[in-house]
Amino acid sequence: MTEILSVASEVYPLVKTGGLADVVGALPGALSPLGLSVRTLVPGYRPVMGALGRTREVARLEDLFGGPARILAGHAGGLDLIVIDAPHLYDRPGNPYVAPEGGDWPDNWQRFAALSRVGALLGEGLVDGYQPDILHAHDWQAGLAPAFVKYGANPRLRTVMTVHNLAFQGHFGADIFGALGLPGEAWAESIEYFGGVGFLKAGLATAHAVTTVSPTYAAEIRTPAFGMSLDGLLQARARDLHGILNGIDTDEWDPATDPALVRSYGPATLHRRRTNKRALEERFGLANDEGPLLGVVSRLTWQKGIDLLLAALDGVVAQGGRLGVLGSGDPELEEGLRAAAVRHPGRVGIVTGYDETLSRLVQGGADMMVVPSRFEPCGLTQLYGLRYGCVPVVSRVGGLADTIIDANEAALDAGVATGIQFAHSDAGALSEGLRRAMALHAEPAVWTKIQRRGMKSDVSWARSAQKYADLYKSLLGQDQ
Repeated sequence: MTEILSVASEVYPLVKTGGLADVVGALPGALSPLGLSVRTLVPGYRPVMGALGRTREVARLEDLFGGPARILAGHAGGLDLIVIDAPHLYDRPGNPYVAPEGGDWPDNWQRFAALSRVGALLGEGLVDGYQPDILHAHDWQAGLAPAFVKYGANPRLRTVMTVHNLAFQGHFGADIFGALGLPGEAWAESIEYFGGVGFLKAGLATAHAVTTVSPTYAAEIRTPAFGMSLDGLLQARARDLHGILNGIDTDEWDPATDPALVRSYGPATLHRRRTNKRALEERFGLANDEGPLLGVVSRLTWQKGIDLLLAALDGVVAQGGRLGVLGSGDPELEEGLRAAAVRHPGRVGIVTGYDETLSRLVQGGADMMVVPSRFEPCGLTQLYGLRYGCVPVVSRVGGLADTIIDANEAALDAGVATGIQFAHSDAGALSEGLRRAMALHAEPAVWTKIQRRGMKSDVSWARSAQKYADLYKSLLGQDQ
């Protein structure tokens, strides 16, 4: 059986700050039926250590960026895990990246260089009896792993670098380079980025294959508009760059069995969603009426287009719509939404922070899920929306463009529409998209068909897992 070592800074259900964790947690189960064994290497944060049951120590390192570390093997959350138990790096409060008082942990470069270093060491035979065939690194936190492999003792180990969001790059000062333990030639060849150390850049430059999480985003990031200063490198690596859509765990995300919902339902029982809608209105302090209820579950940032939503919001209310927002982020955007809730009592509500149960209730109770991102590598929210009959209204970028079929006249006539698309980065286009969505909502027979079509869409990992499997095989020379 082909052995895959997945290297990531978070994994659902143990620790999650965003969609990265969902993908890393779901992919092993999707790859297993294809004859691929996946072990996931993660840092030993407090929640991870607390979730582990019986473990066994499989290796020990005397000095891992400032202190000793035990390498543990165990199982949790249905996953085969390898965990770095290094209290000097990971035993602390806060989330994986940010201190409780705010701001990134100042030693993040050490914490995630350690993650990458251990990944490469596992590829060199650190653990007796375990030799991965592929090291699959996720996002900047694991970006040094392919570089450690390239300049390490087993350069024949195949490596894959997946970019979940190019905006997060892991850029640190040049002064840390000497502590990484890489040879001098690695600086100019792979590591240097705007005069400093680029973790993500290193992975993009040294991995045997690069993937990102949708075909459209793979094309976008090779252009200056979306490339975040890495478009030149990505264009040079175009032959090795693959866009593979994310899927979702359709057992984990199922409105027929989801305990977060007040009432379960399926494509044939959509009328039951009304009970969830009433509960959602209560949670957000919204008026109880039959008008469309728009949901947003998002980081409240410029990337996510929340300022565009604020600009369009008065028009939504004027057309009889209501809006419930769950998320946190930019304080100015949070305050703008709070002000809108005061300005439109009973029509706009906001809950700041992240609440997994409430996020599922939004999917199960809102009429439509609004995703106005300026760029979106793949997006999972719209996939959950399809699964739950919460019709996505999305900007035409990245994975949003790849996963939602716009309800234009031709698509409606052909019976293939699953949502609404609008041009990105334009409040006017968002307003028009929302107007179209609310007009369709006013036609129950048409709206129900769109909902049911989305719920029956294949948003599972099956097709995407096969594409990853094919990529692994090609790297190992098994695709003949």
